[in-house]
Amino acid sequence: MKLATILQAILLTADKPLSLEQLEGYFAPEEHIARSAIRSALQELQGSCDGQSFELVETASGFRLQTRVAFQSWVQRHHEEKPSKYSRAFLETLALIAWRQPITRAEIEEIRGVAVNASIIKTLLERDWVRVIGHKELPGRPEMLGTTRQFLDYFNLKSLDDLPSLAEMKGLDVDQLPLVLAGA
Repeated sequence: MKLATILQAILLTADKPLSLEQLEGYFAPEEHIARSAIRSALQELQGSCDGQSFELVETASGFRLQTRVAFQSWVQRHHEEKPSKYSRAFLETLALIAWRQPITRAEIEEIRGVAVNASIIKTLLERDWVRVIGHKELPGRPEMLGTTRQFLDYFNLKSLDDLPSLAEMKGLDVDQLPLVLAGA
């Protein structure tokens, strides 16, 4: 069997992105599958996805096969639950954390001009999109917030460098943020 076909089967059945190291772990040592061979096979697999309804995507956590965004409206019909709708406050808070991290809740409130509802931060922490990355050296030692690998994975980003620049974001309605981050 071709290595690219084996990797395709592994990635199709995985419930999360898999790193090169994890993919390497699927093969017995006596099979002598080098990491460079896995990289080459992933490139081959990516090429074979051209013209298909799915694509190979590399995120912060690794590689995954996923349906292309163009097919989203049909594929969503599989799921009875509606995709999450996020409030403007939720999206603004997430955007501020993503672009200004590390940032404290007080700094978010200062920029937004209104208090941040505790449930927004709680939801971001529960989704594992945001984490506490330290404490600021101020009275009360407020928590500094930053994004996680799960945030990057959810929005198909390899790193924070893949975020659109703030200049690109100017003029966009905050409701368009999930589409911009997902590359739609």
